[in-house]
Amino acid sequence: MRKYYLDNIRWLTIVCVVIFHVIYMFNGEAKAGVVGPFKDVQYQDALQYLLYPWMMILLFIVAGMCSRYYLEKHTVKEFVKSRTVKLLVPSTIGLFVFQWIQGYFNMQLSGAFDKIEAPKFMLYPIMAVSGTGILWFVQTLWLFSMVIALIRHFEKVFSIVLALIRHFEKGKLYGLCGKVNIIVAVALVIPVYASSFVLNTPVIVAYRFGIYGMTFLLGYFVFAHDEVIERISKWSVPLIILTALLGGVYLYLHFGDNYAENPTFNSIPAIAYAWSACLAILSSAYKWYNRQTKISSFMTKRSYGLYIFYYLPLSASAYLLTKYTQLSALTIYLIVLVCGFAGGLLLNEIISKIPLIRWAVIGISKEKKDVQR
Repeated sequence: MRKYYLDNIRWLTIVCVVIFHVIYMFNGEAKAGVVGPFKDVQYQDALQYLLYPWMMILLFIVAGMCSRYYLEKHTVKEFVKSRTVKLLVPSTIGLFVFQWIQGYFNMQLSGAFDKIEAPKFMLYPIMAVSGTGILWFVQTLWLFSMVIALIRHFEKVFSIVLALIRHFEKGKLYGLCGKVNIIVAVALVIPVYASSFVLNTPVIVAYRFGIYGMTFLLGYFVFAHDEVIERISKWSVPLIILTALLGGVYLYLHFGDNYAENPTFNSIPAIAYAWSACLAILSSAYKWYNRQTKISSFMTKRSYGLYIFYYLPLSASAYLLTKYTQLSALTIYLIVLVCGFAGGLLLNEIISKIPLIRWAVIGISKEKKDVQR
């Protein structure tokens, strides 16, 4: 039976990601590669503080859970092939087929064209690499998926040498994880906090391999158990209240700081708020939104495509509107928001109908099946 609450968490979180980047494009704290603020103090920037800590962590948890479900019904070979086509191809080949356009606007926003002293023929590969942008998530998810695939593969190929791994992964460890209750689930914030300090890339801060790897594995080992989700769902209301309180504390302590860099993004208030939010959303969605509606069905089928495409119309409209118009800030926000959603969905509809291009850009080689991914 399909777990609709995971579909709903995924597409709703991607909606939050789009909204976040509309605010981000004009924010006054994380200024690299954005248009910049309309004025010195912008209270609407508070929204990005409330979204940033938990959005991607939650997506990695859900991805870990879905990886477990997929591997229960498919072979490791099928898993590797599926994830490679779905994730690696769009974030490598897709850069040169389509995302170089995003790279152009990224470089315009950052003023990179004025700083680069390179032959013109080198601009295309530079723009392609610069077009990675939000696809860091796709690349990182592929890497974590391959780690899981290696564990599953070596369990079978080297059953004697890696008996301990098999014992843990399929035996006591996975069974033990299924006994996690609300107290343990909340206490998992400790390893999540510890992981936030390791494997962080120094320049491109989005690649936080430590915390994202940890939460992906927690999704795979812990939250893939239906009984664990069932237990924490009984605490949905207290978790929502706790999240609201922790979010207020985090915002009070860090508003005005660069939320996307150390020491803010791995501070105790940030991680505590992020983990509480993830538990609250998982439990609430399971309890109240484990069903399919016309809207959720529509968005579930298009959420991945929306994620792949939304940033191009969003960033392009932000750049062009601020460069060539004198519209009010509110008007620009609204236009950019509409461009992000409508443009992303429209690009997905168009490109998903072009066989070779859709394989390279979205990782779709044929009609998608209704499976839990």
